[in-house]
Amino acid sequence: MSDFPFILHHGGKEGVTGSCHELRVSPDAGILIDCGLFQGTESQRSAAQGPEQSTGASPESRLPVDFPVEHIRALVVTHVHIDHIGRIPYLLAAGFTGPIFCSEPSAILLSLMLEDAFKVGISRDRRLIEEFLGRIKKQTHALPYGIWHRVDSGDKAKLDIKLKPAGHILGSAYVECRIRPLSRVNVPFSETQGKDLMKKDAARDLRIIFSGDLGAPYAPLLPAPKSPYRADVLVLESTYGDRLHENRKARRERLLGVIEHALVDRGAVLIPAFALGRTQELLYELEEIIHRYREHPAAKGVPWDDLEIIVDSPLANRLTEAYRQLRPFWDAEARKRVGSGRRPLGFEQMTVVESHADHESAVLHLQKHGRPCIVIAAGGMCSGGRIVNYLKALLGDPRTDVLFIGYQARGTPGRAIQEFGPRGGYVVLEGRRYDIRARIHTIGGYSAHADKKNLVDFVRRMRYKPAEIRLVHGEPEARMALGEALEKISGSILI
Repeated sequence: MSDFPFILHHGGKEGVTGSCHELRVSPDAGILIDCGLFQGTESQRSAAQGPEQSTGASPESRLPVDFPVEHIRALVVTHVHIDHIGRIPYLLAAGFTGPIFCSEPSAILLSLMLEDAFKVGISRDRRLIEEFLGRIKKQTHALPYGIWHRVDSGDKAKLDIKLKPAGHILGSAYVECRIRPLSRVNVPFSETQGKDLMKKDAARDLRIIFSGDLGAPYAPLLPAPKSPYRADVLVLESTYGDRLHENRKARRERLLGVIEHALVDRGAVLIPAFALGRTQELLYELEEIIHRYREHPAAKGVPWDDLEIIVDSPLANRLTEAYRQLRPFWDAEARKRVGSGRRPLGFEQMTVVESHADHESAVLHLQKHGRPCIVIAAGGMCSGGRIVNYLKALLGDPRTDVLFIGYQARGTPGRAIQEFGPRGGYVVLEGRRYDIRARIHTIGGYSAHADKKNLVDFVRRMRYKPAEIRLVHGEPEARMALGEALEKISGSILI
């Protein structure tokens, strides 16, 4: 492929994990947007999804980074979830030495997330961890929102990037890329639409936007994302492109109802949650419920004011502390709560579990004696983390309730529990079968992702709409449904 610029996908094109997109602006210059880890069944397929990347390697033998990196001038991180940053250690090992650009909050959170990923996936050797974190700190460059920043792209094209708040998690951003000037018409994005776009005005700059993960409006703690003024090409996530979320009031009422119903038999409510984003948003909502209903019972003999909320994840606890330090980036509502004397991320009913010994004691106590409480534990898709031990101990107890508030990818234990639990099925955890007798609930409104309407509105509200939209980060049915909706308001849709 010799025409520039063009876009390649090294992950996240046909699924919801492993996000990694390349914007190639010349033969010797390109940038990556994210470099995430594959999860679930997607971890067993080849990551090579671009037209020149097929390696022929089997899923078992492929390398996490199986594409050239010599020409990669920079990595731009949209946010610090593992499915967007988890392959960064392998990218560095493959020889990448360029800058890692991200928002100011993400620069603080990035090291915490990557340290944990390094320990889990590579090594717990402290010397290697410190060496790796030193490189990350040296290569990371924090950018303020809304300011253009020049990226070294050689002398073939000028490339600037700008980060805009995405409303997904604290620090999340969508990336606006400006390429100028383009001296001649080369670009096939799609064969026809891209050429027409460039011929229209070859001298003007080209705007390419990578959405990262967009959040839903009115998400706890975060300002809602605002659409860009203009896009020529949009690479858009589609995780929930085939469904609509409940509004915030409705989902809070559902959360209240599920917990009150679950606690009638005085069992535990288990909530698998990602350490970053979902945990903090859930704590924020629980603090609001306790504040509103503190004089009322969550269950017989259990006032909301006395209900224990167990947060069992050392990483989540460190990230929550980082969230507290990043209050200037909270939305106005959250800052107002703090100003009134409330502690939305550190209220009295919270019990933080740090050590592994305390974790084992908590699991054993609930298994032997049971008691009404809410347990928020990592990880979000039940494929690892401390939630697994709670599930192994309590899934067979009919007093237990499991509440899913986030997306469960295909092939993960969380997806199996979600699908088969209501039918009295089973799940395999760490190689062993566990029958599911617990009640299973899902509240989709707590997803940190925009839904179908939000995604369509993101495009609709642009003053100059994209001539081409590439849908990524979604399962086939979600991409198809969103594509059909977008065809009515924009140009070429690539699914």
